[in-house]
Amino acid sequence: MSRRELRENIFKLLFLRGFRQEEEMPEQLALYFEEMEETQEKDRRYIEEKLEKVTKCLTELDQTINHVSSGWKTSRMSKVDLTILRLAVYELKYDEDVPVKVAINEAVELAKKFGQDESASFINGILGAVARELQ
Repeated sequence: MSRRELRENIFKLLFLRGFRQEEEMPEQLALYFEEMEETQEKDRRYIEEKLEKVTKCLTELDQTINHVSSGWKTSRMSKVDLTILRLAVYELKYDEDVPVKVAINEAVELAKKFGQDESASFINGILGAVARELQ
């Protein structure tokens, strides 16, 4: 599975997590992976591990997003945009394997695919501000 496909699956599961109780997630993960055809074990492990890492940092990720977003706090953002931002901010701050430009570009691509018309530019702006803060 490509990095883009892995990231998209993490996004989908992170989005799903926003609508489920924590105790439901193991069953939801099992069902999700059951539907995926021919997924290698290493890909499943990568998805689960990164999902867990992002989930553990949600409060901090939201604080970072709120700090740089003027007029748009996380409580007002669409769930799709917020989920994309959380994943991308995690990559910007903690995933040394993902270059800054790649994290931003992949987030914008997710926004184009799953978000609204203005999502891509909104996400690009927020992530640009996060990247500047981190430098």
